Amino acid sequence: MKSAHEPMNKIDSVVPALGELPIFAIGQSVKVSDRAPVGHYRVPTYLRGKTAIVEAIMEPKAVNNEEEAFGRNAGAVRHYYRVAIPMTSIWTEYAGSPDDSLRIEVFETWLEGVSG
Repeated sequence: MKSAHEPMNKIDSVVPALGELPIFAIGQSVKVSDRAPVGHYRVPTYLRGKTAIVEAIMEPKAVNNEEEAFGRNAGAVRHYYRVAIPMTSIWTEYAGSPDDSLRIEVFETWLEGVSG
């Protein structure tokens, strides 16, 4: 049986190129990278370093718009992921339900796998 990440018309002898298949799966724990590059970047600083759960893999793939803005992308594509981050991990004084989460779409290069 094919996984959710494999296209239905996959040819066994063809190896997908970098970025063709998502590197994270729905339900997987990921961490938003904690870095401070120079320039305009689309990941809010208050979410950097936070752990999240992948809820959706966005299709179609897209170019890295942060790199594209600086003319450094050359058309390479990757995935955006909708992730859920618990509100209590963002705001320690959060008074709402402990089940509340913030959802945001984050580009693949900003996410890291979390073991365990």
